[in-house]
Amino acid sequence: MVAIAYSVAFEGVEARLVEVQCAVSAGLPGFSIVGLPDKAVSEARERVRAAFGALAIALPNKRLTVNLSPADLPKEGSHFDLPIALAVLGALEILPAEELARHVALGELALDGRLVAVAGALPAALAASEEDRALICPCACGPEAAWIDQIAVFGADTLRAVIDHLTDRQPLTPARPGALLDTPDPLCLTDVKGQERAKRALEIAAAGRHHLLMIGPPGAGKSMLATRLPGLMPPLSAREALETSMIHSVAGLLTDGAISRRAPFQDPHHTASSPAIVGGGPKARPGQMSLAHNGVLFLDELPEFPRQVLETMRQPIETGEVVVSRASAHLRYPCRFLLVAAANPCRCGYLADPARACSRAPACGDSYLGRISGPLMDRFDLRLEVPGVSLQDMDLPPSGDSSATVAARVAEARQIQARRYRAYPGVRVNAEASGPLLDSIAAPDAEGRALILAASERLGLTARGYHRILRSARTIADLDHSEKVLTRHLAEAISYRLPFLSGG
Repeated sequence: MVAIAYSVAFEGVEARLVEVQCAVSAGLPGFSIVGLPDKAVSEARERVRAAFGALAIALPNKRLTVNLSPADLPKEGSHFDLPIALAVLGALEILPAEELARHVALGELALDGRLVAVAGALPAALAASEEDRALICPCACGPEAAWIDQIAVFGADTLRAVIDHLTDRQPLTPARPGALLDTPDPLCLTDVKGQERAKRALEIAAAGRHHLLMIGPPGAGKSMLATRLPGLMPPLSAREALETSMIHSVAGLLTDGAISRRAPFQDPHHTASSPAIVGGGPKARPGQMSLAHNGVLFLDELPEFPRQVLETMRQPIETGEVVVSRASAHLRYPCRFLLVAAANPCRCGYLADPARACSRAPACGDSYLGRISGPLMDRFDLRLEVPGVSLQDMDLPPSGDSSATVAARVAEARQIQARRYRAYPGVRVNAEASGPLLDSIAAPDAEGRALILAASERLGLTARGYHRILRSARTIADLDHSEKVLTRHLAEAISYRLPFLSGG
């Protein structure tokens, strides 16, 4: 007899349905798993055997073959333990085939029959809903999977509870969605002394999701400014929260099934490797770029990052997608984020400080910032100097608008963009506008065109730099509640292109 249970295999943030087939046949006693299993899946037979022993279920003195179909799709992870156990129980005629066909299962088995939490419950629930099947998972994964409300999600503590549910002895109670986290950000822009120009750049960046580079001496407040950026961004929409949570689910980062409406903030250390930033590694997990999807990725001490890491970021920044290539598959992770970077002007950090004159100026600054390639530098919409703060400035009272006030203006600008791009499914913010769409929404008048042409000759703008100025100007106009991009909007956008940096 051949019994079939169902589970999923993960390809990036997508979950593909997998048939877990089990056949009991005559021959030498054995328990084999085929269908491109990895080490964790191959070891499932020992965990299943021990769990059956804890439940006093004896395996027959025959040959058991478990096939994971499609057989050419790599299977990774311990979440196949539960569906393998259910398929074996179906082959032994302990579980009814019609009940197995109505459910998708995932979960790791402990040796005593308990179910252990696994990553990926949220995309698994989405895949189950597309197949019109219910989902069975460990109790710890139930609140996470229950956010997909189109299907029934059942969380179980033990394999015995799953058996009782499928045989209708003691049905499980459907799981309820986890908490919705939307705690206010305690960090406020008024904590930063001075730096009014940098605060304005943060507002523009948050409103249009424009990449921002800040260059200044140590202690100028670059990191303080960056950490306050998430508090300026509007809460994630339901669609954005689900997209971000799917990535965090695959990475195993969702706690108690709680989903947050706050934009994520990732700040990796400059010693991080390329797979850690971009994604990949032995199991092709999402990197920091994907974990920051719909949020902020902050790279402090940008020139200190390995050049290979910085160069691998260039294409995903443009496409909004990371493609991890493997011999058997290409895994895709979304990564539409706001990139904020900070750097010192030179290795010692005091290139422009007359009180601490750099002995190697200007070669020190050229060699240090030269670690950032021109093409990568060209991808920053906003580039500005952040001057040092004097001790006299530290005694000043808080000044400028609070984060809540700036966030309200940013939310209004985002609403304007949402209405503008309602007919363009792939565009949500000004930073994503391109081609004829950008020309139609940010076309400068004659005076503005003369200004931007003069700036292009002086700054050596590339075509990408020209388009990024138009996008930034469109956002400045939105913050100004102006239907057209005026000359003053273009002038402000041009002012955020540092003239002494190469690359446009």
